[in-house]
Amino acid sequence: MKFFLKKLVAYILRIESRLVIRKYKPKIIAITGSVGKTSTKDAVFAVLSGITHVRKSEKSYNSEIGLPLTILGVPNGWNNPFVWLKNILKGLWLFVAPHKYPKWLVLEVGVGQPGDIRRTASWLKTDAVIITAIGETPAHIEFFNSRKVLIEEKSQLIKTLKKEGLLVINADDEDALSMQNGVQEKHRTVTYGFREGSDITGSSPDILYDRGGAPHGVIFRIDAGGNSLPVSIGGVFGKNHVYASLAAIALASGLKFNVLSAIDSLKEYDVSPGRMKLLKGINDSLIIDDTYNSSPTACRAALETLGEVKTKENKENKENQGRKIAVLGDMLQLGRHTGEAHKNIGVVAARILGKKGVLLTVGPRAKSIMEGAIGEGMKEKNIFEFVDSSGAGEFLENFVKKDDLILVKGSQDMRMERTVEKILLDKESKEKLLVRQEEEWKNRI
Repeated sequence: MKFFLKKLVAYILRIESRLVIRKYKPKIIAITGSVGKTSTKDAVFAVLSGITHVRKSEKSYNSEIGLPLTILGVPNGWNNPFVWLKNILKGLWLFVAPHKYPKWLVLEVGVGQPGDIRRTASWLKTDAVIITAIGETPAHIEFFNSRKVLIEEKSQLIKTLKKEGLLVINADDEDALSMQNGVQEKHRTVTYGFREGSDITGSSPDILYDRGGAPHGVIFRIDAGGNSLPVSIGGVFGKNHVYASLAAIALASGLKFNVLSAIDSLKEYDVSPGRMKLLKGINDSLIIDDTYNSSPTACRAALETLGEVKTKENKENKENQGRKIAVLGDMLQLGRHTGEAHKNIGVVAARILGKKGVLLTVGPRAKSIMEGAIGEGMKEKNIFEFVDSSGAGEFLENFVKKDDLILVKGSQDMRMERTVEKILLDKESKEKLLVRQEEEWKNRI
């Protein structure tokens, strides 16, 4: 009965969404991929919000029911039937009576099960589609017969493009790039990445440091239309934010917007919590909070970023630098790839952390991370194992020292934000700074 009601509500909201789109005729940008969807959505929103009235998917409303929530501008009702009824009535009122409605919609489109995007493609028509990276072992691959089938599912979003629609593709990802092969001539294509020949080419990514030597953000250059321009973003780390910015600039270029204005708008890039966000920790430490979700590709990229960042030197003793600590939870929904993927991450972690670094693993699958790290030569005395994220956080409360740099990452259900919460300096602002702070999430075990 509960399943039937959920399907019924989703069906009604989807019908209302189609009616609302038909009435207000907003321009629609849809984003899919396995890595960087939310960051790209945020970067695109930053660029467009300086030009026009735009709405983006809140949090990660990217599912069959999440897309209608964004289109209608209503909240997730979770298990409250009264909220869902209110949402349906609001959707109806939006269609019946005139309202001020966004000129653009930026929608994040995810894939959880086979057929997800095919169903979306049956009713959603878009003006632009952005394909981010797919990665070697994509998230949710457990639910697909093969990697090829999952990639084919994601490519279905291209079928939503209107005539003369714009396709923006990550040229550094071979699987994403291959999706342009079947694109009809009526669609325009713009590529982005670090690969030579990309329409929007990135180069020289680096870490920004403040005057005191503390890491502050990222800086890189873009080459577009014969011009080489600098881009800087504060408060975040990681190549995923560089790629997100490149995608947003590629979109702006393809839509004939001013690229200089787009770059300037990225200074207001409001990064969602839990996506390589830099936070202040206890005891003058710094946290790289990447707790929203995890996959082998994203986890490897996060570790590589941890390796690139220089920890701050102690002013009294320059030989005493802050430690690099990686707290890695289980990566879920990998199916038969689970053991190998976790072990490979352990190998990467050992190489990056070196002799002085510290590794914390959280969850049963993360045991393979520990095994991979030990196999690569990391000393067991520098590795600590925990059953859950809260336990890891409690350990860190008494373990973290001045100038330590702590990366925290894991799949959603591992609730790694609980680890960050324990060592977060500004706990009063945790509702704003951390992911999954809604009561519905807090009430889950």
